[in-house]
Amino acid sequence: MTIHVGLIGAGNIGHTHARATKAISGAVVAAAYGTNAEKVKRLCVEHGGVPYDNFDAFLRHRPMEMVIIGSPSGLHAEQGMAAARQGLHVLVEKPLEINTTRADAFIAECQKAGVKLGVIFQDRLKPDIRRLKLLLAAKALGNPLLVEARVKWYRPPEYYAGSRWRGTWALDGGGALMNQGSHTVDLLLWLLGDVVRVQARTATAFHAIETEDTATAILEFSSGALATLLATTAAYPGYQRRVEITGSEGTVVLEHDRLIVADLRTQKENLISAEITDQNASSSSPVVSDVRGHQMVIQDFIRAIQEDGRPVCDGVEGRRSVALIQAIYEAAGKKLTSDSR
Repeated sequence: MTIHVGLIGAGNIGHTHARATKAISGAVVAAAYGTNAEKVKRLCVEHGGVPYDNFDAFLRHRPMEMVIIGSPSGLHAEQGMAAARQGLHVLVEKPLEINTTRADAFIAECQKAGVKLGVIFQDRLKPDIRRLKLLLAAKALGNPLLVEARVKWYRPPEYYAGSRWRGTWALDGGGALMNQGSHTVDLLLWLLGDVVRVQARTATAFHAIETEDTATAILEFSSGALATLLATTAAYPGYQRRVEITGSEGTVVLEHDRLIVADLRTQKENLISAEITDQNASSSSPVVSDVRGHQMVIQDFIRAIQEDGRPVCDGVEGRRSVALIQAIYEAAGKKLTSDSR
């Protein structure tokens, strides 16, 4: 059965969604919507589908069973709920939304409409990250004790200056942490469980933006493990993400989404020795050149639709990172309203 996909957003990430969709057997780009008619037309010429600059008309396009949202973060719930009311399944680029109030409304609307809601956290499907998940589940590290997570990326001033929404509270919902750091926040929660206590500081150290370009936090997990988290877009020239986890039985290091160190007291050869052939390593670049991670998430979401199953990251799971980032901002003294303005 062919599944017809509608794309919301025709910027860089919209093209990533289009390329990933086209790489899936049985999936086609049916339509695309964006506020810039030229960009939407260009995307459809390149990837197929009918271009729309009227959102309501786009939602009525048929055949179309699902949409992928790649618009500014602060529009995710508004657009996603409108799609759900039209009976369309909704897969949304991270973050789910910019605060928990909107995220909750989004989740509730999709449940009411009986449609699937998924969030694109492609790291959950990358081979070495799944290997790390298995190591932790198998207690190969013993009890987690200490975690260090670093997202030291660089975005030039024009990355923000050339955008109406990046680095704004209203549409980005935050800066380096909500945007670039959200993948790592989701990863920590997925691997290590809930956070029960937060201390944090944020700063706008380099860029002329409303929100932070640098954030640091100390996190205490329900297991008792302590973590430090650093996210910045001011670290020239930009470095690969690094996550180091120390437990009572060993230490592992994840860098560039590869498990580069696994020093374990008792080796788990069946979990760490197999050849990795599809790394899907992420980049510190703002343009996604390798779409395989997105392709796997879209494939998984289509599976969830066809089998009436659960996506690898559904709305409830996607809400967890929004809640923790919101808690970090509040711990850093940000007075956030329900609209994060």
